[in-house]
Parts: sequence; structure tokens; C-alpha cells
Amino acid sequence: MIWIELLVVLFFIFLGSKMGGIGIGYAGGAGVVVLTLIFGLDAGSVPVDVILIIMAVISAIAAMQKAGGLDYLVHLSESLLRKNPKRVTFLGPTVTYFMTLFAGTGHTAYAALPVIVEVSKEGNVRPSKPLSISVVASQIAITASPISAAVVIFASFLEPLGVSYLQLLAVAIPSTILACVVGAIVANKLGKPLDQDPVYQERLKAGLVKEKSTETHKDTKEAKRSVGIFLVAIAIIVTYATLISKKVGLIENPTIPRNEAIMAVMLLAATVIALICKLKMADIPSMSTFKSGMSAAICVLGVAWLGDTFVSNHIEEIKEAAGGMLNQYSWLLAVVLFFASMLLYSQAATTTALMPAALALGVSPIAAIASFAAVSALFVLPTYPTLLAAVEMDDTGTTKIGKYVFNHSFIVPGTVTIASSVIFGFLIGSIVL
Repeated sequence: MIWIELLVVLFFIFLGSKMGGIGIGYAGGAGVVVLTLIFGLDAGSVPVDVILIIMAVISAIAAMQKAGGLDYLVHLSESLLRKNPKRVTFLGPTVTYFMTLFAGTGHTAYAALPVIVEVSKEGNVRPSKPLSISVVASQIAITASPISAAVVIFASFLEPLGVSYLQLLAVAIPSTILACVVGAIVANKLGKPLDQDPVYQERLKAGLVKEKSTETHKDTKEAKRSVGIFLVAIAIIVTYATLISKKVGLIENPTIPRNEAIMAVMLLAATVIALICKLKMADIPSMSTFKSGMSAAICVLGVAWLGDTFVSNHIEEIKEAAGGMLNQYSWLLAVVLFFASMLLYSQAATTTALMPAALALGVSPIAAIASFAAVSALFVLPTYPTLLAAVEMDDTGTTKIGKYVFNHSFIVPGTVTIASSVIFGFLIGSIVL
């Protein structure tokens, strides 16, 4: 029966990926119904903390976006990119990486992608080069962000094994940054120069390539204040999480645990931004970050619940079948996470569904942390929103989705970046842990 039940899980994941967007959350919930009511399995744990953290962080980001904070960050990024248009393949992913690291969601990349396209054209750089690695950087940075749901929930799995939240970040941040540099070097070598690309020349003659935007951006005091408030909130979260960790232990018996503290501080930040910037509360749910974030929460609810329902009911069989192999070849965990995340479409969902089982199978904390970046293989199937946005925004036609599904502009830079991060993770992890 275990194989039939596994097929049921894979069927509903496939169905959800075909539906697209929030559909994977819907299909995940449907799969739970089938496994419990038809196959008689006990329902798994609902990923409550993950969902609540996503909701709290997104509510603060949406308030910051309404106040103009995201536009301000994009304006700062644009100034950096325009000063060095020839280096956009390296600066573009730097921008999207740190915006995601700062915000805890890769959907902030939407705002930077049009700027990357414009700067690429100015510097005669094939836009597919910076766009491909910039999208990948925005995804892998989730596994290094102090406030992302994936990092926070993974940290809670590692703490009983003696690994602190700060140690996780100390490995994840440098390994993913170095990996993005490697990915950018590879992306920079792919494809012809822009002025030699026949597709671009045809589109240029047909008048399909847009001219440089002449719009001017005006930074408001509210925009700058909202960014400052959000930064302070992140600093408070990281400091508090460090002080209550077992490694530091300066605050014993804390009145509020780390996960709940993140939620509370994010809601506090949203409150302060709304009051100081005099926001209309009715406008915040219409923000693009709010919509994408709440969709992500539904996706995590369905698919992580489905995964946990299957794994928790068959953990002993899984240990028997895969425990020895994963202990002997710990890097195989990265391969499992890579292929799982390309179907689950969420770093948090993949982490919640598979990491507890991997640790229960005896995978070492170093191997788990090194493999963590592999939950970011959302670029493999060319249907993820930021990937599709990059293709749509590249009016030169150089960023493509091929006829054979996997032969698209993102697959090589993305795979190289994740593989590099896993390697760097093992090296840095052996030093930090």
C-alpha cells in the first residue's frame, strides 16, 4: 500500500503544479482527504507556524510597499546598476538576493526585473544572463533570510540537535552568496552578445524593443521611514533569537518563543509603518506582495500537510529503505530536496515536509544545512511566477522557455548555483559547527 499511497501523493502534487499558482495548495488538501478518508492514514501535522510566519512577514512587507518602501529600494538598486551597466550580470543577482534576504520573500524581485532589463540593453549585455541568475538568486536567498518561514522552521528542527539559529545563518548566508557568484560567472558565459543575437535584431527592426524609460522616481519621507522601521524589526528579531538560543542563553525562560516573537515583531513593524506613514488599511490587501504571500501560505498549508501525512505514517519504512543510504551518502539529501522542491514550488513547504524525516533518518546537521539550499529548485519547471515575469519583461527575446520544458534560460545557472551552495555549505559547515 505504501507505493499506492506514494502515487496518490505524487498525483496530487502533479495536479497542483498543472493547476498553477495557489492550485498546489488546493490539490494538497484534496490529497489529505484521499489519504485519510480512503486509505485510512492519520492526518499529519498542519504547518501552523510556517503559515503564521508567512502571514505576519507579508503583512509588514505589504505595509512597507504601500508606503513606497519597495519602490525606494528599487530606486537605490537602479542607481547602483546604472553606474555599472557592463557588470549587470553580477550586480543584478546581488540586488535580488539582498532584497529577498531583507524581505524574506522572493516576490520582491518583480520590482527589480524591469530595471535589470533596461540596464542590460544600455550595456549591450544579453538580458537573459542577468535575468536568469537574478531570478535564481531571489529564490536561493530564501534559505538565508533571517525572517523567511523556511529558515525559521528549519532552525526549530535543528535546535534539539544542538545547532542554533545563528549557526544556521552563519553557514547559509556565505554559502549562498558564494554560490550566486559562481552562478553569475556561468550565466555570463552563456549566449551571444546582445548585438549579435538574431532574435534581438529581428525584434529591434520590428519595433518590439522598448526605448529607455524616462520616468523619474521621487523618494518620499514615508518610503524611507518604512524601510528603516522594517530594518529595525529584522535587527530586533535576530538579536532576540540569538539571546534566547541555548548557545548564548542570556535570556532564560523567555516569555515569548522565537517563532512567536517573529510574528509579533513583524505585526508591530506593520503597525508602526501604518501609523507613521498614515496608510489606509483598506489598501494594504491589494498590494502585490500581500496577494502573492497569502497565496504562498495556502500552498504551504496544502502541500506540506500532504507530505507530512504520508511521511509521518511511514517513517519506519522510510528509515529502513533510505536511512543507510542517506547516512553513507549524505549529499543525496540535496538531490532529494532538489527534485521535491521543483514539484512543491515552495522552500517552506519542502523544508516542512522533508527535513524532519531526513533528520530522523540520521542525516547529520552539517549535511542537512549544506543541502538546505536545494529546496530552492523552483526554477526547474518554467512555471514559477518570477521566472515567467522575467521572460515576459525581456522584450529582446533572449530569455526563453524552450520547446522541451527543461531547456530554458534558467536551468544551467540555477543548477550550478544550487550545486555550488551545497559544496560551500559542507565546507563552511565543517568550520562553523
